[in-house]
Amino acid sequence: MRRARLARSLATAAALFATTAFAQPPHGHHALTPQPPLPPPPPPGVRPGSPAAVAYLSGKQALVGWHAPSTKPVARDASGRPMLTLRSINRGDALSVPAMCDDGGFAATDLDRMAHLLRASGGEEHPLDPRALSLVYRIQTHFGAAEVVFVSGYRVPKPGSHSNHGKGRAVDLIVPGVPDEEVARFARDQGFVGVGVYPTSQFVHVDVRPRSYFWVDYSGPHNKNRESSIFGELAAKGDAAALARGQAPIEPFDVATDVDAALRARGMPVEATTTDDEEDEEN
Repeated sequence: MRRARLARSLATAAALFATTAFAQPPHGHHALTPQPPLPPPPPPGVRPGSPAAVAYLSGKQALVGWHAPSTKPVARDASGRPMLTLRSINRGDALSVPAMCDDGGFAATDLDRMAHLLRASGGEEHPLDPRALSLVYRIQTHFGAAEVVFVSGYRVPKPGSHSNHGKGRAVDLIVPGVPDEEVARFARDQGFVGVGVYPTSQFVHVDVRPRSYFWVDYSGPHNKNRESSIFGELAAKGDAAALARGQAPIEPFDVATDVDAALRARGMPVEATTTDDEEDEEN
């Protein structure tokens, strides 16, 4: 009997020893504490050929956020013509200016006001090419939009940069209620334009230039551009059609100090002027 009780006691002690021994961490190590589950991986970006990219480039983009349809009325001038209305996506401020004709054209004072609105993020201002603003106006009126939301206007050029943003010739924009691809498709038909679509950031770049060029860029905000040219033949046909309907090509951007020489190079008349040195001064 005693032997049986002793055997059971030894068996119990061995079991307790084994449980305690295996529950202790090895010598020189700490016990592992339960860790929270890892966060889910970030959603994949809009990559070429992905369902999101195919939907975007086919005009089936989700119209949410800044792309959501607007219920605002179209601002009109005294004659009933729609006004160009621009709203900053970053600052939130907006401006409406009248156009001189159905294709655009703006007064000098209004060009100054728009240059201030489309200033760089640091507050730097630069004159805007009226033809770039007329292009934006045609986009707005074509789609009957109350306003155009712009992501970027003038940007201070970096050394060696050839971006049209640094020349006052480009705007990155969104038309509320209209897929970006539809906006780009219309802009590509205008002639002498640059049109880029950005499936990741979801906006359209438009500019004016001597020869049309179209591209798609999957880079995200603040990332290096990764553009790919598209619709090369369409770009050439668009410029030819623009010439056929009498549209003048966009001259290359240059910087000159002799204004009269620049005007004469473009076949424009130069009025005779009197310099300050030739004026009589009264003391």
